[in-house]
Amino acid sequence: MNRLFTKTNGGLLLLVCIWGISWPIYKLAVPHSPPLLFAGLRALFGGLLLAVTLYKIRNKIKWRTNWSKYCISALFNTVLFFGFHTVGLMYLPGGLFSVLVYFQPVLLGLFAWLWLGENMTALKLVGLLIGFIGIIIVSIDGLIVHISVIGVVLGLLTAFVWALGVVYIKKVGNDVDAYWMVALQFTIGGFVLLITGTSFESWAAINWNGIFLFGLGFGATMGIPVAYVIYYTLVKAGEASKVGSFTFLVPVISVFVGVLFLGEPATFTLIAGLLLVVLSIYMVNSNGYKWIDNYEKYLSKFRS
Repeated sequence: MNRLFTKTNGGLLLLVCIWGISWPIYKLAVPHSPPLLFAGLRALFGGLLLAVTLYKIRNKIKWRTNWSKYCISALFNTVLFFGFHTVGLMYLPGGLFSVLVYFQPVLLGLFAWLWLGENMTALKLVGLLIGFIGIIIVSIDGLIVHISVIGVVLGLLTAFVWALGVVYIKKVGNDVDAYWMVALQFTIGGFVLLITGTSFESWAAINWNGIFLFGLGFGATMGIPVAYVIYYTLVKAGEASKVGSFTFLVPVISVFVGVLFLGEPATFTLIAGLLLVVLSIYMVNSNGYKWIDNYEKYLSKFRS
């Protein structure tokens, strides 16, 4: 029982809960503000808040050496990721959209194999195929039930740029401080989103009511600084594989909260696609099937 209630498991549970409820919360807040301004505000405030807490270790920034890395990471992980998913929530229910976005761990497994040289086992390959089928089923739900081609495309684009962003962070991770990477990518990206939003959207269109302020406050505190500090703390502690396998809970929580509190429909195709995506993410990220890898190694030795 003590192994179950550890700090690591507590941190993982808090992380997936924050990520899981964030989609319905943002879904409620988006109609009260132009999407790019909303995305920019919460990214900029979240990045600045984290930067304030890291001020004492500002010598780790090394701006002259690493400025390009911060800017590239900001492009993928903030400007494109936040931009696509905030606009996309205007077209699809939060739960369904989160299922599309959390195809990202499956794409990440594929990109890590292609560009980082990580191992691709038979289990991971099957997991990728299952995830692809699950996304097709969920996309059909978005196209037929909600009649939103734009929503489905934006959901898949969000997953795609997020996976690219994580691969890039993994590639340059040894050159930069992980916490300052998060703080600066959100600060820089939030600033770019606000400039873009100001150019194409109207600040007067923001309805500064309780729902919008709650969504903004949640994103600028729990959604960015708290969630990503927990994430990188767990990764630095050697818990990356656990974090990866636990992400399958995020779309489950999002769908459950959306159905229970927002009245979002839980169709058969959504549930079926969700289960396949969950299975896929678990298979791609799990270390629970090492016996399969060992069996493959045994066969290769036998054949040689």
